[in-house]
Amino acid sequence: MKEDLHHYLRDIREVMVWKLDGLSDHDIRRPLTPTGTNLLGLVKHLTTVELLYFGYAFDRHFPEEVSWFRMDADPNMDMWATADESRSYIVGVYQRACAHADTTIKELPLDTVGHVEWWPDSNPTLHRVLVHVIAEANRHAGHADIVRELVDGSVGLKEGNDFMPPVDEAWWDDYRTKVVEASTSVVRQHDDA
Repeated sequence: MKEDLHHYLRDIREVMVWKLDGLSDHDIRRPLTPTGTNLLGLVKHLTTVELLYFGYAFDRHFPEEVSWFRMDADPNMDMWATADESRSYIVGVYQRACAHADTTIKELPLDTVGHVEWWPDSNPTLHRVLVHVIAEANRHAGHADIVRELVDGSVGLKEGNDFMPPVDEAWWDDYRTKVVEASTSVVRQHDDA
């Protein structure tokens, strides 16, 4: 069971880094939602997730200082990259944090109890933490899918396999028109009622 869970976590980590490929520094940093969601910030945030849940929670602290990983950090500091935090720095820390987490996952049994003080049940097992991190990483991968599509129209899970129907741009234009028409039809029906 542990290997199955770990496999899904490793896959989504690769997706998150891949979402940055081929984009300028501006495009990976620019906020595309009112709350500032951006691609590099999502990777930075997932670095924090790996450090907290597979390091801190199991008393297996990361051996290097991370610029934003501190108690006095501003809220949401891990959701965007400062001008002096390069792509290579953030991706490098993410990959090292993941390797550190992998060691925790490999060395500890799934029933090992950790401590997550901000959870109602503050003593979860590694199994529960692993499931939580997979869910959180996938949630943010969904955000990354949308943000990347807004940046350059790219979609998909992996390079060369977008998991989308094999259709052309005209098909997508027609499809989107149908979706828009359905949404406006419901609004009209509601207004008429």
